[in-house]
Amino acid sequence: MNENRIFYPQRPILPVAKPSPSGKTSSSTAIPATSFNKILEKELNGVTFSQHAMQRLESRNIRFNQADLEKLNSAVEKAAQKGAKESLVLMNNELALIVSVKNKTVITAMDGSNIKENVFTNIDSAVII
Repeated sequence: MNENRIFYPQRPILPVAKPSPSGKTSSSTAIPATSFNKILEKELNGVTFSQHAMQRLESRNIRFNQADLEKLNSAVEKAAQKGAKESLVLMNNELALIVSVKNKTVITAMDGSNIKENVFTNIDSAVII
């Protein structure tokens, strides 16, 4: 081999960013900081309730204490570990919750009198606590 040759490292060719009409260059990799904060907050807070579920709980006078919320969070985590997407969570044989496991959101809620003789569809798992 010829040792007198000089080798230059190759640099990748990147596309040139076109200036926007306002004269500023736009960065396609910029992600708003609020999106990360929202995601982090959702992960830390656990299960949320949809507007529909809140209306159902309020109309049926159903209240959750901290222990109930911890049980619900635990049930959703167990369902997520098993790969569930939409789950039926039965609490104390008195309350049925349909939960989007992926979004950690309670979609709807039913109390004991509405659970009986009901068909639950579009679920792929059930957690009984």
